[in-house]
Amino acid sequence: MNADSRMLMTENLTASGALPLLVKPAAPGIALSEVAAELRALADRHLLHCGGLLFRGFAVAGPAEFKMFAAGFGHPLLSYEFGSTPRTRVEEGVYTSTEYPPHQSIPLHNEQAYTREWPMKIWFYSALVAERGGETPIADSREIYRRIDPAIRRRFEQHGLMYVRNFGNGLDVPWAQVFNTEEPGVVEQYCSEHGIVCEWKDDGELRTRQICQATAQHPVTGDWVWFNQAHLFHVSNLEPDVREALLDMLEPEDLPRNVYYGDGSPIEDSVLDEIRGVLDELTVSFSWQTGDVMMLDNMLAAHARSPFGGARKVVVAMAEPYSQTLSA
Repeated sequence: MNADSRMLMTENLTASGALPLLVKPAAPGIALSEVAAELRALADRHLLHCGGLLFRGFAVAGPAEFKMFAAGFGHPLLSYEFGSTPRTRVEEGVYTSTEYPPHQSIPLHNEQAYTREWPMKIWFYSALVAERGGETPIADSREIYRRIDPAIRRRFEQHGLMYVRNFGNGLDVPWAQVFNTEEPGVVEQYCSEHGIVCEWKDDGELRTRQICQATAQHPVTGDWVWFNQAHLFHVSNLEPDVREALLDMLEPEDLPRNVYYGDGSPIEDSVLDEIRGVLDELTVSFSWQTGDVMMLDNMLAAHARSPFGGARKVVVAMAEPYSQTLSA
């Protein structure tokens, strides 16, 4: 254990490496807000090296204090635009974690890596720990990049990835919720500004296509990272019976979500299985404690969600939008 300042102690949480770096108060009862400036300075020193910090043992007076802490890093908190999963706003800039049924796993991913613009920072606050499970596993995106078969990596980088989404119809999040508007014209403007092709179908629902990066280079460290959600959006991510039922009802192009190589050709199931194997090998999991706050560099660290039993409340904040593709 190291004394990072007179009020803070740091140590590796697990034996597997520096992710996440555990940060604790040197004495019990210290409020998160009381040492916010020291924690920001510590994050400046360590986050780019380890990719993620776990603040544990600090007193946190709920989502409002969590919001103030995250906003204190100097960037306005982001709204959840063009989201891929259902969430509920808790405070301005603070949302519930993905509201999928508790028995489902959410695979490792970097937040909004299925778009061309993403938050550089993401924070999680464990307000209520589940009775069973409910971990937020994480992994080093730099190491994922290094472990992916170079032939797969080259093909992904050469072609990019085309994400296709069909909103609504009771099968996925309604477009009005995703774009935070009831106005088709606002949706069309957003899509035009973000390199998204949108199409209104005969039933009034929306289909979008966007070609995005497969890997990305961190703007500060220069590290290359695996940065996409192909394994999550691809139809092979569905349970076999669900996949079969959907394909019985729908044409492939009408699936709620799917992903292809950027030239429109299908991605082989075997390739996605190999990628998932790498993710499984590099997963770091730990049990939440009530009051924990985790901060990730969203490019350097991916996150997931384990199934859980009982009530669970983890809320999320994001900040510092960045677009490598559009700013190049």
